[in-house]
Amino acid sequence: MENLKNIAPNEDFNWEAYENGDAVTNVSKEELEKAYDSTLNKVNDREVVDGTVIAMNKREVVVNIGYKSDGIIPLNEFRYNPDLKVGDTVEVYIENQEDKKGQLILSHKKARATRSWDRVNAALENEEIIKGYVKCRTKGGMIVDVFGIEAFLPGSQIDVKPIRDYDVFVGKTMEFKVVKINQEFKNVVVSHKALIEAELEQQKKEIIGKLEKGQVLEGSVKNITSYGVFIDLGGVDGLIHITDLSWGRVSDPREVVSLDQKLNVVILDFDDEKKRIALGLKQLTPHPWDALDANLKVGDHVKGKVVVMADYGAFIEIAPGVEGLIHVSEMSWSQHLRSAQDFMKVGDEVEAVILTLDREERKMSLGIKQLKADPWENIEEKYGVGTKHTAKVRNFTNFGVFVEIEEGVDGLIHISDLSWTKKIKHPSEFTQIGAEIEVQVLEIDKENRRLSLGHKQLEENPWDVFETVFTVGSVHEGTITEMLDKGAVVALPYGVEGFATPKHLVKEDGSQAQSNEKLQFKVIEFNKDAKRIILSHSRVFEDVAKSEEKVEKKASKKSSKKEEAPMIQNQAASTTLGDIDALAALKEQLEGKK
Repeated sequence: MENLKNIAPNEDFNWEAYENGDAVTNVSKEELEKAYDSTLNKVNDREVVDGTVIAMNKREVVVNIGYKSDGIIPLNEFRYNPDLKVGDTVEVYIENQEDKKGQLILSHKKARATRSWDRVNAALENEEIIKGYVKCRTKGGMIVDVFGIEAFLPGSQIDVKPIRDYDVFVGKTMEFKVVKINQEFKNVVVSHKALIEAELEQQKKEIIGKLEKGQVLEGSVKNITSYGVFIDLGGVDGLIHITDLSWGRVSDPREVVSLDQKLNVVILDFDDEKKRIALGLKQLTPHPWDALDANLKVGDHVKGKVVVMADYGAFIEIAPGVEGLIHVSEMSWSQHLRSAQDFMKVGDEVEAVILTLDREERKMSLGIKQLKADPWENIEEKYGVGTKHTAKVRNFTNFGVFVEIEEGVDGLIHISDLSWTKKIKHPSEFTQIGAEIEVQVLEIDKENRRLSLGHKQLEENPWDVFETVFTVGSVHEGTITEMLDKGAVVALPYGVEGFATPKHLVKEDGSQAQSNEKLQFKVIEFNKDAKRIILSHSRVFEDVAKSEEKVEKKASKKSSKKEEAPMIQNQAASTTLGDIDALAALKEQLEGKK
């Protein structure tokens, strides 16, 4: 307490003014406010000004615009610019100089939007490189924030390479060029690819200038299509056609290469401007035909896989790039026209015999029927004349039935050799395609590889019996089965058919016999070789009438002979004597003249 000094108050201090809140200096309040305001920037609401970043954290950015207080802006408004730092100048939009809390309210997003349309048009005109923030995916591309405007980035304009995963670009800040603006709809299209292309064009010129046919280059697989593979040679693309991927057949290029795979390729060809470059992969390895076993020869057996099917045959790969054709005619000893698909399919493992081999032309023909013996070599042993077999009906003609006894052994049954008794107009009346039929070999035609066969020969010839039954003059009951212009077909007992002409179909009352009538018929002709029986219904009652007439005539002749016998004898005697006298007189007359 001793050290405390009594300090006298300033006698001039106006305590009354202090208590009333008035200025305590000789300078007026208005003067003080005027002096204070003169040190600050003049700002207006809804105005865009430049500010300086004075502080920032993970969520906010503090910006000084030279006003009495600083503004705070959310960091996400600067997401297009991840390199933002303290000291950077940024444009801000003044929303409110002082809110209820006395806080200055700023917006960077609105500032960008206010000036964005002018900026984006200037960027297009000056071909300026600008930054943008990739917001999200959309149909056909991406939405990019450029100066606060939502611009469209087409998928084809992201990179020079085809993009497989668009999502990796979402949330990234990238450089772009404005490529198109629709003033009416305020639509903006940007491109990232355009930035890369200029650089690649220079690289491309350098690469293309050094290209030569036969040159081997390293490249990476850029794209795979159904017809080939695009290779990036370091700024310039070339195509390996599917046929130049491998010496073997390739159905899908993905069997040989995969995306982004690095590989060596050889330049096969290019156009004058060197825009289209044809590349080869298989050409870097020796041709498989050159590596084919030198001892392989005609007659050797080989194994392979069916790689291609056609109606006319199948291509068999016996080694990668080495194929042989099995023609359909070499698949079976059968002479029937068939498709190769009846014998095999793609992917089948088959064994075959080499029929021809041309190493210069790189061609080979194969056969599989040669794995079995030719059935016609010793045809007489198995199918000699008179032997009996079961065959399968293959086809019909008007004159007979074609059958197959076994694969490669065909024969013909003539229509006349189907049945002893039936008159067959077409073989389809007797059998059907695919049915089995018993046959007997009648004749062998080795040159044409065809057998003459018979079916009826398996049964005894009933015509030997019919000859004793249907004798000329014999009468049988028959039914008219068919009426023709020239007569009628008549069904007789034992399944035999006969024929009667119209004049022999007249009934006793003068009417004509009709179809399905059952009548008595007389045999008037029997031909065993031609298997023909000619019948007559008319003769049945006509011959009865004639025989009755004969009987009556004979009876009347006998009675008249007894009464006239003496008279006839006298007449005969007188005539005889007169004739004798006349002859004698004539004889004398002739002698006198002499």
